[in-house]
Amino acid sequence: MTVASVMSTDSVAPIERAAIWRDWVWAHFGGLESDLYGDTGFDGHMSASAAGDVVLTKLEANRHRVLKSPQLARANDRAYLKIVAPWRGSAAVQQQGREAWVRPGGWAIYDTTGSYEIANPERVEHLIVMLPKDQLTERGLKLEPLMARHVGGVSGIARVALETMRTTYQELPQMSEAAARGAGELIVELVRLSLQELAGRESSVTQLEAFRDRIRVHIGQHLRDPSLTLDHIAQALNCSKRHLHNAFSAEEDTPAHYIQRQRIQACMRELRQTGGAQRTITDIAFSWGFNNTAHFSRVFREHTGVSPSDFREAASRRPLDTETTRST
Repeated sequence: MTVASVMSTDSVAPIERAAIWRDWVWAHFGGLESDLYGDTGFDGHMSASAAGDVVLTKLEANRHRVLKSPQLARANDRAYLKIVAPWRGSAAVQQQGREAWVRPGGWAIYDTTGSYEIANPERVEHLIVMLPKDQLTERGLKLEPLMARHVGGVSGIARVALETMRTTYQELPQMSEAAARGAGELIVELVRLSLQELAGRESSVTQLEAFRDRIRVHIGQHLRDPSLTLDHIAQALNCSKRHLHNAFSAEEDTPAHYIQRQRIQACMRELRQTGGAQRTITDIAFSWGFNNTAHFSRVFREHTGVSPSDFREAASRRPLDTETTRST
């Protein structure tokens, strides 16, 4: 019988829950920062079990984000691929200039050896699956183009993989160690087949994803330019603004909102770093394409729940990248 690790804020004083949750997320997922959109009230629960080398975690929590910076990614002791498969709520997976929104019935995958951010903008109940990366690469599968992709789950092998991951998590308490290891190996194989199918799929859907990637790459390259507009992007990519909007039609974002969110997140990264204290908040905002301090402060508060100055003050008490000295 496999043993589950259970963590819950139910027995923790409300004022201490956010800090406790951040520590649990850091320890369980190997050096992963989190924030709560500035919310003061929070409750969360995690229950994790191992199926051989595969770790399956059920996570239920209020809205929150998690972040792995490049510095934290380089500090990883072991390379994992990580899957998020919601039972309830949604998640946005950002990595390598790509973004995938995933909802119940689907799953997305990303690489813990690179930097990434996961947004959970509403209360969620997720299955998080961690698979040793070397077991997916040993047969020559090129993983980089497949990260931060919506793999599927509605039909085909991706659905078989999703149902197997969910069923394995639910039945692990009744499994012997040998059976659990076999289930973990089966999950790895089904995920590999799902990614192999995704890599070979040519359809209007993947063509749209490729175009959306081009848009995001262009935005990333010109994010500091205050003149970056839809007209600018359409002209650079030789398409209409309507085509730009159509590319984002299946996403939670519009292109304009994506630009704004990427700029806010870039400012957040600089404000988190202690070296950024030598620059004013206005300097940082203007360096990332904002040209109005009042507008920046408003959208920053909408995104994080706090003002830029309060965010910087909180970050100075808990510097992000010095935390690599903590145990992972």
